[in-house]
Amino acid sequence: MSANRAKDSKPEVILRKALWNSGFRGYRLHYKKVPGRPDITFVSRKVAIFVHGCFWHHCPKCNFPLPKNNTKFWKAKFDRNIARDKQKKAELKRLGWTVITVRECELKASIVRVLARIRKHLR
Repeated sequence: MSANRAKDSKPEVILRKALWNSGFRGYRLHYKKVPGRPDITFVSRKVAIFVHGCFWHHCPKCNFPLPKNNTKFWKAKFDRNIARDKQKKAELKRLGWTVITVRECELKASIVRVLARIRKHLR
């Protein structure tokens, strides 16, 4: 698991390039001054974007099966990830931030739709 990237994952880079090409600039990466260190943060607009891999954040749409080895460990890990995601989102909302969660499968299906959803919160 240590080989898995916490920053600059493939879905995150794809979204950043799409945002940049669409004219959305001035964002910060992994902004440490807010809870949860969102992957992409528009500080002046108080918009935090989390880019979640479908396997690690156990996407309900993709519904990946649990690994067959050490199932108990993996179930606990995914449950902790989901709980941590909810906590981060709640903390940011309590501080007045808009939180957008983008899943890897959404980027693969339609990056245009993802950009439209983000644009709605940035304009």
